[in-house]
Amino acid sequence: MDRSGRTTRRIGLARRPPGFVLLEVLVAFAIAALALSAFCEAALSGLRAAQQAGRYELALSHARSRLAAIGHGIALTAGTQQGDDGGGFTWHAQIEPVAFAPIARGEEAATRRGPRIALYAVGIAISWNDGRRKRDVRLITERVGAAPPATP
Repeated sequence: MDRSGRTTRRIGLARRPPGFVLLEVLVAFAIAALALSAFCEAALSGLRAAQQAGRYELALSHARSRLAAIGHGIALTAGTQQGDDGGGFTWHAQIEPVAFAPIARGEEAATRRGPRIALYAVGIAISWNDGRRKRDVRLITERVGAAPPATP
């Protein structure tokens, strides 16, 4: 009642049912969970890519070391060689002669029998298992070395 004795009704906003606020909170949590899962998946994908790039870099380092050892620790002879490099890496070397030439210069040297040099094609492959896939890095170069003895 107001001062004049009349009954008045207050006009205001309609009152919401109490369960509607809970529904809004549940929808907000669902949206936040979806966004968080997408963010986590993107972060994990980035970590996997960084780990894979690190393994490639390590394999490249192993390949460069093996390539530097050819002619020193690994004999420069035609054929294939292989072994374990540790850390899940294996190496495979392929060495093939490409060309031969006499060591001495001049035309008479070509007719002389004596020591010769050879150009070898050298390939190094480093491989490892990355989950279900086998991955590898290959380096190919050429090296000069002593030619194998000529067969008469």
